[in-house]
Amino acid sequence: MQTNKLLLWSLTVALSGFLFGLDVAVISGAEQKIQQLWQLSDAMHGLAIATALYGTVIGALFGGLIADKLGRKRSLFWIGLLFLVSSLGSAMAQDVYVFMIFRVLGGFSIGASSVVSPLYISEIAPPKKRGFLVALFQFNIVFGILFAYVSNYFLGATGENDWRWMLGIVAIPSLLFILLTLFISESPRWLVLHKADHTKAKDVLNQIDPSTAEQTLKAIIESKHSERKTTTSFFSKQFRWPILLAFLLAFFNQASGINAIIYYAPRVFEMTGLGTSSALLSSTGIGLVNLIFTMIGLSLIDRFGRKLLMYIGSIGYIISLGLMAYAFYTDQYTGMQFFVFMFIAAHAVGQGAVIWVFISEIFPNEVRASGQSFGSLTHWVFAAIIANAFPWFAGKYGGAPIFLFFCVMMVLQLLYVRFMMPETKGVALEDMETRIIH
Repeated sequence: MQTNKLLLWSLTVALSGFLFGLDVAVISGAEQKIQQLWQLSDAMHGLAIATALYGTVIGALFGGLIADKLGRKRSLFWIGLLFLVSSLGSAMAQDVYVFMIFRVLGGFSIGASSVVSPLYISEIAPPKKRGFLVALFQFNIVFGILFAYVSNYFLGATGENDWRWMLGIVAIPSLLFILLTLFISESPRWLVLHKADHTKAKDVLNQIDPSTAEQTLKAIIESKHSERKTTTSFFSKQFRWPILLAFLLAFFNQASGINAIIYYAPRVFEMTGLGTSSALLSSTGIGLVNLIFTMIGLSLIDRFGRKLLMYIGSIGYIISLGLMAYAFYTDQYTGMQFFVFMFIAAHAVGQGAVIWVFISEIFPNEVRASGQSFGSLTHWVFAAIIANAFPWFAGKYGGAPIFLFFCVMMVLQLLYVRFMMPETKGVALEDMETRIIH
């Protein structure tokens, strides 16, 4: 197996996750300055900040279609270019409406990357390494989030335009990603299924692992020839089970409140009485905890499987969110930073490590791009709703009912893991259908 080449391609594509995390989290340091600068109401401010997430919905909706039409490689190039344009445009915006336009472009890039990147990596990775390699995308997301928090902390005292530098910093890794995408190969499964180019697909498979290239190519071709002719619709009875599994996993990911914390971390800490500088520093702690526990999740996902990580994460969510709700209810915030860090650790080991891996695995070859797009779309729709609503609910009701709601949702997630979620560890993509579809 050409481990170095496989890892290099996976890391290159996973770098879009770094852009994803960086773009998502830099706004946490800029959002209060933006509200003050343009004198935005809480409702308008929530809309301005959540605009990027509405862009992610568009990106997720069309990401699968674009990946199938243009190919995985070309799609990734254009995603990088949109990240570059968005970061520069939003950093130089002179009013909130121009700002929102460029944030929508950035959101489109995030949504599309959450479809195309895990899709590409799952299609080049062998079954025994697929969990780790696809989860590199999530690792890069949290590394990007940590980098955003650290850069926000150091840029936070540079003057009244510090928020522009926070947003503009995304342009640098965007340019690097654009250049690196020129050196990766196309997905062999896309070459077979959409171009019928068996020769080029075999060449790519030989670069990944010569000992299994012939066997893998044969399995891909057979899966194409055995596609059911009775239906061509994604939303049909034959795919209802993986669709339901993907929908619920993506819904619960956001019903945990993770993006409320990521987007508004300094605000949450300031609600507990911390000053602005301490809140930014505590937000950096979130990024560090997220990175450490994501690394733990990566090391365990192919060894112990997806379900065990989801059990650990669900229980950690319930405990930490319960403690956070109680702290807000009693106005006793001792240990609040620890509760938030515990919440982030639970997310990183569970949902953070699993979501993009699981959704990229559970759909048959012929609808995998559509399935990845659907799962990502569900994720981003609920992310947008929660990020948009959080400032209003926090201002009107405080933290107690918000975090109690998230806690109840995680009890339901635990039931989902116990009674519905299948284990996908070590199963070849071409064999997944018999494991998943009932």
